[in-house]
Parts: sequence; C-alpha cells; structure tokens
Amino acid sequence: MRLVVDQIRGKSVNEAYAILQFSKKGAAEPVGKTLRSAVANAQDRSQDEGDLLDVDDLVVQEAFVDEGPTLRRWRARAQGRAAPIRKRTSHITVVVDSRDA
Repeated sequence: MRLVVDQIRGKSVNEAYAILQFSKKGAAEPVGKTLRSAVANAQDRSQDEGDLLDVDDLVVQEAFVDEGPTLRRWRARAQGRAAPIRKRTSHITVVVDSRDA
C-alpha cells in the first residue's frame, strides 16, 4: 500500500488518477477508491459553504497508510502443530486541497 500511496503524494488529482489507473499493484484499487471519496467529500463540503470547487485545481496534499487490525488465524501443520497466519489490514488517509490554499 505504501508504495502506491508514495507515488501519488503531492501530485494533482488528475495525475494521481492516471497513475493509479495504470498501476499494476493490487493496492491501486483501494487507494483509488479512497482518493475518489476524498475528492467527493471536498466537493460536497465546498457546496455546503456555497463555493464552487474545480477538480482540476485539487492536489493530493497528504496521503499515508497506517496499520489496521490484524486478523489472526491458524493453519494446520505436520505432527499436529499449528502455524499462525496474520491477515493484515490498513487504514488509508488521503487529504486533498486546492493549489492556491
């Protein structure tokens, strides 16, 4: 996740969309969803304030990934033993802002 997020940090939103669309990493899809959500939230908040927000002026100001909860499972092994499986999750944060701000 962090590899993909590092690629879009500081880029314009349209440029970040293009990077995520053509990325071969599996993490590009959830990061793209989070970016679309951040842009939609910015547009919604600007409409509530009565302003008009142009998506072309938005920039990915902050983007980072924190560790989420880990699901712990067990896999059967030889001679009656068990080996742990850690299914890790993550929290993605994307902050967009206009260029002039």
